[in-house]
Amino acid sequence: MLDIRVIRDNPEILDAALARRGKPAMAEAVIALDRDRRALQTAWQEMQARRNEASRQVGAVKKAGGDAAALIEEVAALKQRMTETEEQEKQKGADLEMLLLGIPNIPADDVPEGLDENANVERSRVGTPRAFGFAAKEHDAIGEKMGLMSFDDAAKLSGARFVVLKGAMARMERALGQLMLDMHTAEHGYTEVSPPVLVRDNAVRGTGQLPKFSEDLFRTENGFWLIPTAEVPLTNLVAETILEEKDLPKRFTALTACFRSEAGAAGKDTRGMIRQHQFYKVEMVSVVAPDNSDEEQLRMLGCAENVLKRLELPYRVVTLCAGDMGATARRTFDIEVWLPGQNRYREISSCSTCGDYQARRMGARFRPSGEAKGTRFLHTLNGSGLAVGRALVAVLENFQQADGSVVVPDALRPYMGGVSLLKGGA
Repeated sequence: MLDIRVIRDNPEILDAALARRGKPAMAEAVIALDRDRRALQTAWQEMQARRNEASRQVGAVKKAGGDAAALIEEVAALKQRMTETEEQEKQKGADLEMLLLGIPNIPADDVPEGLDENANVERSRVGTPRAFGFAAKEHDAIGEKMGLMSFDDAAKLSGARFVVLKGAMARMERALGQLMLDMHTAEHGYTEVSPPVLVRDNAVRGTGQLPKFSEDLFRTENGFWLIPTAEVPLTNLVAETILEEKDLPKRFTALTACFRSEAGAAGKDTRGMIRQHQFYKVEMVSVVAPDNSDEEQLRMLGCAENVLKRLELPYRVVTLCAGDMGATARRTFDIEVWLPGQNRYREISSCSTCGDYQARRMGARFRPSGEAKGTRFLHTLNGSGLAVGRALVAVLENFQQADGSVVVPDALRPYMGGVSLLKGGA
């Protein structure tokens, strides 16, 4: 959520930011609602002052033996008008909050201009895609030929966009998640958390999925939301809290199942494991003081990159343009891993800084060191470290052999009981 004072004092900042994202101007609508709400507040305060004065006059008139009927009638009328005005003010306030909750974050000044992925800017490439002496297959063909990956079995259970992994491939998926957790906790300084995957409205509202993106989520009949990413519970660990600056940064990581409806993905990635309703992901969340958020984003990016380096997977890093970023982000770096079966790079991690956008929604603050009074909003960051299913896809495609087997990367072998090769039926 944005600061209403910034919009009130500098409406052009909001409209310019929305234009960068390819969105229509909204400052005028925000300011109009804010003006109406504040006018109602002023009117209520004026009526309250008059009611207090009239009530005082009633007592004075009665004491003097006069007729206070007119004043008593005025007090009653003021009470009724105050009640009506208060209800109107509350409604205007609710309308304003709903409008503000739907406005995306303001992109950082250094975010590239552009409206879609074609304007994203490559920052770096690491690793050289392997030259195959045969036609590289996609992961689903590799897994199904081995008999260790079945979309048909999953369809019997749940329908499209699900998969059943078996045997060594199920173990490899687990191994990837464990490797990532061990790296982030032992090497990168994150605290491992095992959070709920069912959360309430306030949690998904706090990180920005509600109210605007509810169609992307799954909801239970009794009102819980299935998390689309562990960013939701991890970031909300600091909701409605005031931290001391000396206790920052806070860094959390979790391996969880994630659930997404993929409402806007009709016709996209209908085969394979790239885009599914249920998947595993290791998430990183940082909570920092504002002066440290840009540095922390680069640190987080490095942590995610280290996983791909350890797995010996070629990748590239891109800075998303303003129009391609998620609504909560000020700046986003995407890591795209090379998939030889598709002959292109595909996203496997997004590392974003959200500034104080989420903290305002959650009421998450800190007390600056050396200041006896006053608090400031925290800055929050999140990043995939990594999407486990896509990492599995990348390993299968990059380490495939001509005979259909897959070499297990050295980093995974300790987690695979020393197994060095995946073969059919294994």
